[in-house]
Amino acid sequence: LCCECGQFHLVLDNHLYNFQDEVDDELICHICLQPLLQPMDTPCGHTYCFKCLENFMQEYNFCPMDRKKLSFQQCHKSSLLVRNLLDKLIVLCPFKAECQQTMQRCELEAHLQNRCPGFKRYKSEMQQKKNPISKAKEDPPTKVETIMPKDPEVPSGGSPLVAESSAAAVVSLGTAEPGLVNPAFEETEEGESLIQKCNYRTSLVAETNTIEIHRDDPEEELGMRIVGGKDTPLGNIVVQEVLRDSVIAADGRIAPGDHILEVNGVNISSVTHCQAVSFLRHPGPVLHLMVLQEKGFSNKTAQQDSASATNREVIHVTLIKRDRSEPLGIKLIRKTDEAGIFILDLLEGGLAAKNGKLSRNDRVLSINGQDLRQGTPEAAAQIIQTSDSRVNFVVLRQPGVQLSDPVEDGSTSNSSSSSSNGGSPVYHRRRLDQNHYRRKSNYQKGYLSHEKTVAIKKEPKESLGITIGGGRDNKNRLPIYVTSVQPIGCLFRDGRIKRGDVLLSINGIDLTHLNYYEAVSALKSNAASHSVVLKALEILPLNSTEPSLEIKEQGFGWSPLWITWLGLPSYLHCCQDIVLSKGNLESWGFSIVGGFEESKGNQPFFIKTIVPGTAAFRDRKLKCGDEIVAVNGVPAIGMSNSELIPMLKEQRNKVTLTVVSWPGSLV
Repeated sequence: LCCECGQFHLVLDNHLYNFQDEVDDELICHICLQPLLQPMDTPCGHTYCFKCLENFMQEYNFCPMDRKKLSFQQCHKSSLLVRNLLDKLIVLCPFKAECQQTMQRCELEAHLQNRCPGFKRYKSEMQQKKNPISKAKEDPPTKVETIMPKDPEVPSGGSPLVAESSAAAVVSLGTAEPGLVNPAFEETEEGESLIQKCNYRTSLVAETNTIEIHRDDPEEELGMRIVGGKDTPLGNIVVQEVLRDSVIAADGRIAPGDHILEVNGVNISSVTHCQAVSFLRHPGPVLHLMVLQEKGFSNKTAQQDSASATNREVIHVTLIKRDRSEPLGIKLIRKTDEAGIFILDLLEGGLAAKNGKLSRNDRVLSINGQDLRQGTPEAAAQIIQTSDSRVNFVVLRQPGVQLSDPVEDGSTSNSSSSSSNGGSPVYHRRRLDQNHYRRKSNYQKGYLSHEKTVAIKKEPKESLGITIGGGRDNKNRLPIYVTSVQPIGCLFRDGRIKRGDVLLSINGIDLTHLNYYEAVSALKSNAASHSVVLKALEILPLNSTEPSLEIKEQGFGWSPLWITWLGLPSYLHCCQDIVLSKGNLESWGFSIVGGFEESKGNQPFFIKTIVPGTAAFRDRKLKCGDEIVAVNGVPAIGMSNSELIPMLKEQRNKVTLTVVSWPGSLV
């Protein structure tokens, strides 16, 4: 509990206040949407909280409101008049059960420390809880002799745990796993690997935030592109791009790489791509989104837990939630010297802290019977979130050992943290020209591409009656595709060419390598003939129960869904090289999913996340949903996750990724 504002929040977050009256919009920070704290003015005339602006400028170089170029050094404190107006806002005492007083915001801290009976009682109760004598009277732990070693599958998705009065939760994820040659790579149970390349330990910090989006026009598109879905290797729904001057861009809180977990209270962390698009395109004046946002790596050190596995105890703890949404107040991390997840901290006043039976550094073996020995904090949070009232923990405890921080000093590394190339197998594979990168089999999960030839007779002056999109000059280097079939042309009358078809040729002229204007010229010149022969590729969904590709388009400019591009044969792919450079101790900063698996066969490698502040983030060319087809000219076709990782490990300061980039679905 914060002694300055009397509420629960993360140490690095702004203070929280209960204001007596509605605060004027001119005094609101448009990053946190709360009344300003330590207000800072920008040269372009906007004002934000000091902490909000400082955190935002660590990732971006523009003003959140008008997107004008900005650096934190250009900003300055607001005038004394503005600061005084904010300090004089009337707030309620947070301990309203014992104290009904109101006061100016600047007087609250002194009130809590000297006059508030509620805060005085709270401090007394906390002092009693910290008394070791009372703790010793709690239920003794139950001992067991063995722990089963099997590696279970863990459900994906979900969100980290939050403090009771906090709008954001922090999950700190270690970046190495036991058994890997270098702690530069994190491999999850889903095969996701974080390419991190460094010889010391770091932790990846992420937050879940609930964001409310308002639209004047309920049918106005949000203005972002998404990738992923449970029917793809990405699993989660990930924001690929935020369009300029859109509703999302104006709001400023959602960025590329964010994972969308819920839409208007509906969990979309395990739905298909089409279902997610349908949820996000649903019209309405207000949209509530829960998103997981990675904030980057924190470089901290901690002592290695060198204690052996002996004398460990298995403890069973049951926490009772008053309602399904009540947070437990637990911070979970992944360590680097042991598999699984651990309790980093118990937030004071939270349900777990009040219960008193869980401790820092406890390793979570299972929650509600679901095995988490190889789990992730996200998986644990998902289980807790979906449980009704009882949350049953089974934890492993090393007596006397407490975790001081989520990461370890590289000087105490074990066999899993040797040098970047020591012991790494070198793969001697034939390098291929860019034109020859081909999948062993087309990845068409959910979709089937069907080539068709359409020959029609027409009047010389009759138009084809279609509009097109794409072209190899497009930033995604797309093939030419049909965006609409107008009711005035010969193709509408024929009925075989449909919106979304990829045009391959017209009268024998290849369209697959043309830019947009070249394709328009070719179509117009050949439309003057008495007969036209079109070759096209139609992409059909295999699953008839999936929502139609013609998902409600009212108010949306039409473009194919991201998942349909994955069904294209490889000869229509247009590869591009992205060269990343970094320092010796930096991270590449992207995670990958996919690759060959016995149960699933050959799957492409996709970029799942890009971590702020890293080489991939700064380069700006790599995007979530991009497919990796080669590393330094060596094809990734048919490789498993464990084969591609060592190849990336070997790259010290520079790597060339050959990728295919498809535009995400527009919502």
